[in-house]
Amino acid sequence: MALLRPLTIFIGLLFLWQIVVWLTNSPPYILPSPDLVAKALISRAEIIFGHVGTTVAEIILGLLFGTVLGSLSALIMGYFRPAQRWLMPILVTSQAIPVFALAPVLAIWFGYGMASKVAMATLIIYFPVTAAFYDGLRQTETGYLDLARTMNATRWAILRHIRIPAALPSFASGLRVATAVAPIGAIVGEWVGSSSGLGYLMMHANGRMQIDVMFAALFVLTVIAVALYFAVDAALKRALVWLPETQPSND
Repeated sequence: MALLRPLTIFIGLLFLWQIVVWLTNSPPYILPSPDLVAKALISRAEIIFGHVGTTVAEIILGLLFGTVLGSLSALIMGYFRPAQRWLMPILVTSQAIPVFALAPVLAIWFGYGMASKVAMATLIIYFPVTAAFYDGLRQTETGYLDLARTMNATRWAILRHIRIPAALPSFASGLRVATAVAPIGAIVGEWVGSSSGLGYLMMHANGRMQIDVMFAALFVLTVIAVALYFAVDAALKRALVWLPETQPSND
């Protein structure tokens, strides 16, 4: 029953895709039909899945590094108030510069291997994690803080036992957003320059006008992104089961 809803949505999207192909009468090199993409996915499965490992590794490493750096930045700003004046401009600047403009620079700095793609994914993930976690730390219930101060609790004790637990729901929201956008950094980095990965395969297929292969690689990437999001979401629900809003519903 739990799989019925996503399966219905998936079938509905495929049906809508086919209707668009029929109505527009688009040639295969513009918009291939779902059956052509499925045939390409089966016939080129060895090639496509040979590039999956690289992209998945880039996404997971970027998510890991971005989450760690974002959490540390939020904790530093939450513990040392003057640090906010120095770190916040860096956060804003990191998002003000377009991702596509940074990709070539990172490729020059870190090379055309996996490092530049992980750096790109880390940069994209860094902001939502930091911003969400820091907002959670700032919005801790003032009554708890006043009570802790009257009991002569140290700043570290307040941060560890009150502010961090109170900020976990916000951190979880930021991590969910970060997981959803994590593939963007890896794929953009592969588009700029790489020798493997689904992004590289998509660019290679596009240059050869193999649009069905490009869509097949995009479909695999979508499945990976959705699976990763639901895996992180399930892990967060288990970790924060004490929160009423994270308990699974009966729908």
